[in-house]
Amino acid sequence: MISDQELFLKIRQGDKKSFEVLFKTYYASLCHFSRSFIKDQDDCEEVVQDFFLKLWEKREELDINTSVKSYLFSAIRNRCLNYIKHSKIKLEYQLEVLKNPESDIDTSNYFMEIDLVEKIDKSIAALPDRRREIFILSREQGLKYREIADQLGISIKTVETQMGQALKDLREKLKEYKNLLVSFLLIGKRPQ
Repeated sequence: MISDQELFLKIRQGDKKSFEVLFKTYYASLCHFSRSFIKDQDDCEEVVQDFFLKLWEKREELDINTSVKSYLFSAIRNRCLNYIKHSKIKLEYQLEVLKNPESDIDTSNYFMEIDLVEKIDKSIAALPDRRREIFILSREQGLKYREIADQLGISIKTVETQMGQALKDLREKLKEYKNLLVSFLLIGKRPQ
């Protein structure tokens, strides 16, 4: 039987049958896993389907350093968290409209916030693989630099350097939003 790693190598080369095997193997369990974050089954399926679509589109660029299974579940977790962030922004806007149905609501900030969240997601996704992995472990999973270094088998200095560079890259890509930029990008976490 072919390993997930071999399967993924074939997918990178454009093998559609291997992609179908990966999809059929993990789709149901990834949908089930996403239910721990998102309660609506249709939304869960949409998140997972969108992930597989993006996986196929970017297959040649992907470099998986962990097991394929870990990569898939980690990616779905991050997509679910992003979905929740987007949903909260939409909900806040809807509540504001319901509270003040007759008032003129300034929608420019609302759309700027949605645009910012999407731009942040794209900017994080564009970071080099190891830098992105370190950034996500720090900012989204809340790990300390020491924990990241231990988990990845690298030095704390490497974690610090990569985080510094990630923050610099993100500030540069998001400079047009500097007034709206959330604090987790502006304030560098200190190793603990």
